[in-house]
Amino acid sequence: MIPLRRIRNIGISAHIDSGKTTLSERILFYTGKINKIEEVRGGGDGPKMDYMDLEEEKGITITSATTTCLWKDHQINLIDTPGHVDFTIEVERALRVLDGGIMVLCAVSGVQSQSFTVDRQMKRYRVPRIAFINKMDRVGANPTNVIHALKDKLNLNPLPLQYPIGVEDRFEGMIDLIEMKAYYFEGKNGEIWRQKPIPQNLQEQAGIEREKLLDRVSLFSDEIMAQMLAEKPVPERLLWEVIRQATLELTIVPVLMGSAYKNKGVQNLLDAVNRYLPSPLDREVVTATNINTEQEVKIEANPGASFLGLAFKLTDDEFGQLTYVRIYAGRLEKGDKLLNTRTQKTLRASRLIRLHADERQEIAFAEAGDIIALMGIDCASGDTLCSLDANLSLEGIFLPEPVITLAITPKSQEDAAGMSKALNRFAKEDPTLRVSSDREANEILISGMGELHLEIYLERMKREYNAEVYVGKPAVAYRETITQAASFDFTLKKQTGGPGQYAHVTGRIEPSEEVFVFENRVVGGAIPKPFISACEKGFQDAIATGVLQGYPIVNVKVTLEGGSAHPIDSSDRAFRFAAKQGFEQAFQKAKPIMLEPIMSVEVETPTEFVGRIQGNLLSRRGMLLGSEVVSDYTAIRAEVPLVEMFGYSTDLRSQSQGMATFSMEISGYQLMPKSEIARSLA
Repeated sequence: MIPLRRIRNIGISAHIDSGKTTLSERILFYTGKINKIEEVRGGGDGPKMDYMDLEEEKGITITSATTTCLWKDHQINLIDTPGHVDFTIEVERALRVLDGGIMVLCAVSGVQSQSFTVDRQMKRYRVPRIAFINKMDRVGANPTNVIHALKDKLNLNPLPLQYPIGVEDRFEGMIDLIEMKAYYFEGKNGEIWRQKPIPQNLQEQAGIEREKLLDRVSLFSDEIMAQMLAEKPVPERLLWEVIRQATLELTIVPVLMGSAYKNKGVQNLLDAVNRYLPSPLDREVVTATNINTEQEVKIEANPGASFLGLAFKLTDDEFGQLTYVRIYAGRLEKGDKLLNTRTQKTLRASRLIRLHADERQEIAFAEAGDIIALMGIDCASGDTLCSLDANLSLEGIFLPEPVITLAITPKSQEDAAGMSKALNRFAKEDPTLRVSSDREANEILISGMGELHLEIYLERMKREYNAEVYVGKPAVAYRETITQAASFDFTLKKQTGGPGQYAHVTGRIEPSEEVFVFENRVVGGAIPKPFISACEKGFQDAIATGVLQGYPIVNVKVTLEGGSAHPIDSSDRAFRFAAKQGFEQAFQKAKPIMLEPIMSVEVETPTEFVGRIQGNLLSRRGMLLGSEVVSDYTAIRAEVPLVEMFGYSTDLRSQSQGMATFSMEISGYQLMPKSEIARSLA
C-alpha cells in the first residue's frame, strides 16, 4: 500500500483543443500504463482516455475518464476532463474531489475563453495547480505571452520553472532553472530522457531567468533570502520545498512547458506533479455536516477513522450502475455496509473497482485519499456515503443551470420505450441534463448546456437504445424577474358545505442579487408556525413556473409580513396556494421583465476573415469586446444572445472557408428587448 503522502489525485483541464488528451496519453505511456501511443485524430484505436465511439469520431473528449498510474514511487490518480463548455459538469465534479490540477494552455493561443471557466472552477474548490504550456512546437508559440496572460487575464502569480531551448520547429527541450540543467527527449516516442549541460549560447539568458526565479521565491522564504544576501548557492531541495508550500497555499502557479504531441516535457511535468502538487494529507481539511446535530465536523484523511466518501459521478451500462467515489476518510472493504445520507438507506459495497478508462480491475479494499468505483449501488451524483455509525453529509457539487431546451417526440411505440429508458439513465448520470414534459403538446422536453450537449445525448439514444425521435427547434431558457418592489395581500376563502379553505397572507417582493430569498417577519402568531413553511413552498412554486411566459423567476426576495388563519378551515395546502397567488399578484405590479441568456463568444480566425465575422456577430445582436492578433490569426471576443447563436457553426465555416473555430459559454442574463419578446411569442 502506497503511503498517503505519495498519492496524487489530479485532473487535467483546459480550453478545448489545448492537448489535454494527448498529454494524458503520454503520461500513461511514460508511466508504463500503456505500451503504444495513439493520437486523437490519428486513426487506429484512439487515445486510451477517449474510449467512447463518439469521442473517437468527433475528436473531442465528452466524458471524463479516470485512471491510476505510478511515477517514481508515487501513485497518480488521474482524471482527464473535457474542454468543451457543454460538458463543463465533467470538469466541475472532477475538481470537486481532486487535490491538485494541471492547467494546460496552448503556447500560441494562451488564455482562451474556456481557460477562464477552468480557472473559476479551480478557484471555487481551491485546487492548487501547475500550468503546462503545451504545443511549443507550433508556429507562433510564445511562452512569454502566455505567462503574461496568466497574470493579466486570470490574476494568477505564474512562476516559470523552465526556459525553452528553441521555439516552433526549433523546439528541442527546456532548461530547468532550479537544477540549471538542459533536458532533451530522444527516441521514437521521446522515451529517452537526457539531462545535459546548458548550451553555451543560452547560458547567459538561463542565468538571468534563474535570478528572476530566486528573487520571486525569496519573497516566500527568509532562509532563501539569507542565502542570497550571503551570496551562497541556494540548495535545490530548499527551492523545491518553498515552491511546493507556496503552490499549496495558492500564492503561486509553477509554469512548465513542452509539446505533448512531439513527446517533449512530459516526464518533467510528472516530476513536478510529485514535487509540487498536494497529497490528500496536504489539502485543506474537509468539512462535513452531522445530519443528527447539524454541526460541522472536520474530516482528516485518516484510514483508521469511520468511512466517508462522495459519489461524484455515475455511469450505467449492461453490467449495472458504476459509481465513482472519492474516499475522504476510513477504509472500505468488499462487502461493507454503507449509509446513503440523502436517502438514509443502507447499501452494500459488493464490488470495489479500480478504473483505467473503460477497463476495470476488482480490488479487495481502498482507503482514505483514493478514488475508486463501486458496482451496483443505488445513489445519485453528489450523494455522501458513510459508515453506519456516522450520519455525515459532504457539500454537494455546483450545478450550472441549463440554457437550451429541445422538444422531442418518439417516432414509434418502440422508440418511446427506448427513449424513456435512455432519458432516465442519462438524467441520472448527468445532473445538467434536465427532463420534463409538456402535456399540452404531448412532448418531452430536454434541457442542457448547449446544442452539442443535447446532440450527443440524442445520438447516444439512437446508438445505445435504438430509439429515434423527432426533434423540434431549440428553445432558449429565458428568465423572468422584477425591477421594483410591490406588496401583496391575498385571501383564499372557499366554503363548499363541508370543511372550507381559508388562508390570508400579506407581504412584499423586491429585487435581490440572489436567485431567491425568503424572509419571515410574521409576529404574534398571525400565521401559525406550521403554515410558514407551506407559504415558502408556495412562493417557490410561483418562481418555478413564472408569470409572464412560464419561465423561472430569478433575483427576487419575498418577505412574509402577516396574515390570518382559521382554526378549522386553514391547512398547509391552503396557505401554499394563497402564497403562490399572492406572489403572482405582487409580481404583476413590480414591473416584471424578461431576461435572456448572453453568451461569451470567442472566435479564432485567419486575419483576412475578421471583418466579415465581426459584421456577422453584430448582425446577431452581438457586442464586440475586442480582438487580439496572435501570429497569423485573430481572436475575436464578443457577447451575443444565445438565441442568435443557433446554427452559428455552419455560418462561420462558410465565412472563413472552414478555417475559423469558436467557443462560447454563458456569461449571464440581460434585459430582453421588447421586439425579441414579441418574436419569441410568435
